[in-house]
Amino acid sequence: MKFSLIVCTYMRPTALLSLLESVKKQTLYPDEIIIVDGSINKETEQTLKDNEFNNLSYFLVDDKHRGLTKQRNFGVAQVAKEIDIICFLDDDIVLDSNYFEALISTYKQKPDALAVGGYIKNEVVWKKNNTANNPNLFYFQGWSRSEPSRFRLRRKFGLLPDAKPGFLPTFAHGRSIGFLPPSGNIYEVELIMGGVSSYKKEVFSKLAFSTYFEGYGLYEDADFSLRLAKLGKLYVNTQAQLSHYHDVSGRPNKYKYGKMVLRNGWYVWRVKYNKPKFIARVKWHATGLLLTVIRLVNVITTKDKKQALTESFGRIIGWFSLIFNKPKLDNKN
Repeated sequence: MKFSLIVCTYMRPTALLSLLESVKKQTLYPDEIIIVDGSINKETEQTLKDNEFNNLSYFLVDDKHRGLTKQRNFGVAQVAKEIDIICFLDDDIVLDSNYFEALISTYKQKPDALAVGGYIKNEVVWKKNNTANNPNLFYFQGWSRSEPSRFRLRRKFGLLPDAKPGFLPTFAHGRSIGFLPPSGNIYEVELIMGGVSSYKKEVFSKLAFSTYFEGYGLYEDADFSLRLAKLGKLYVNTQAQLSHYHDVSGRPNKYKYGKMVLRNGWYVWRVKYNKPKFIARVKWHATGLLLTVIRLVNVITTKDKKQALTESFGRIIGWFSLIFNKPKLDNKN
């Protein structure tokens, strides 16, 4: 299978270079690499001129195509006709040397796959554990990891997700791919992370990334995954491993981020559940309130007090805005 790698970047030349150096070491190298740069300076362009990589094409886009979903759609439009699989990676990632080999092989093991996600290995510590008796741990198929405090608190209020990791609960607020263990297994999911994703090229003849998600595009990957899951199977291969280093450059301020958490979260929930039941609506709002209160408490408990406060205000404003100005669902894609 021929495959293309698309990297959408914004003001992160150093991080992008680290990613591309790890791509150079791959046991299976991309047939083409497309860099879509939304930067407002020439530093990334100069970095790529100073460092050569095989099969690489660089595009510096203007305001018309700037923003994550717009840049992704732009990148898809540049893909060569003979390509079978389109892969996406965030620019602040470093790959294990067999990442693409493991990822692309999944399409042979799972012929019904429309999309396959990779696995971030450096964010959670997992241990093999068959004894599920510690409320501070999350258990899944003979493995355990720490249970985040927000989930421990949600348990007390009866607000734990009613779906497996990688699937959207009836009231959203689910468990991400980070709650699947590094078992080496391939898991069926309906949500894959856009920054470590791949898709059959044919998918893009039916779907595009929604331009509702402007700029940073929080949860745009969930939106695309849920719409795609209505058409076929999605998987995560935990053998396709990488590290994510969360470069702070190019991220929105915490107030805007807080608003996106609530508004974009509501939007994605309604993509799957257009008419949720009353109890699901109650639980969605109750969970949103609880998580906002937790973030407000962080003003006291964390060092980054200003960030916690501004994000909390953003969440509150985003929440109240749903009363008067709900997002309009994109029914075209």
